[in-house]
Amino acid sequence: MIDLNANYRVVNFSTGDTKAGTKMGKLQLKNMNDESVLNCILWEEALNRIDAKIFRTGNVVYLTEARYNEKFNNCLVSELELVEEAKTGLTEQEQNEKYKQIVDTINSFEREDLKKFTLEIIEKNETQLKIAPAAKYMHHNYVGGLLQHTTECIEIAETILPKLNGMERDELLCALILHDIGKVFEYTIDIETGLIDFNEDFRKDWITHSQYGYSLAMNNGQKKIAKMIAAHHGRTEWGAIVDLGEKDLEPFYYIVHHIDDISARFGKINISQI
Repeated sequence: MIDLNANYRVVNFSTGDTKAGTKMGKLQLKNMNDESVLNCILWEEALNRIDAKIFRTGNVVYLTEARYNEKFNNCLVSELELVEEAKTGLTEQEQNEKYKQIVDTINSFEREDLKKFTLEIIEKNETQLKIAPAAKYMHHNYVGGLLQHTTECIEIAETILPKLNGMERDELLCALILHDIGKVFEYTIDIETGLIDFNEDFRKDWITHSQYGYSLAMNNGQKKIAKMIAAHHGRTEWGAIVDLGEKDLEPFYYIVHHIDDISARFGKINISQI
């Protein structure tokens, strides 16, 4: 039996259209007492009445009016109240510090070609990079989440590089800095509400952010970096261009995937952790 007095933390929220052409919201909540997940639907009337800020990832809410299914794992929400407001993400100061960390890393490259190539991309997209999320749902899904994820990847790489025989530091760090750069365009984020959505214009031109990063590197003649980016999602069904299940791949194909995965699983992935 569900605890009707429980508070819930917002996991994610999205909107879409019903078959009748009206708006509907999908809200996933986590019980603060037992960590159970509750999947909720809100019809258009409720969406029009409730302030969108309440759906921010990480917010703690209380369901004041809802109808539950017989298993009490799904419900129709008519009204809810905000108990505790979460951060939207990194503060402006934190954004500037993380951005500077990335720029300083690039400036430490010994290879001038990689330094020039990477710095131009980062500086060109500075404004959007500082607020971009690293995902809509899975990890680092908050304002500045991409900065946080990228700097975590840099720090992990710097720690293990002495053990990576034959791996060139500049190439690995360049690949890590650019592996998710397409997310600057793939997602939109409302810095007031923290709500994230897919950028439909990006999806018209590009399959995934992996394809975007791969194309950047290939067009600059950085084939090894392009291949590391192409494989960073691990499996083609997860969005990779190169599947790490293939036989006889050179070792460098794997490293960006594993570093990316460590950050996505163990880094500051939630709004509550920053």
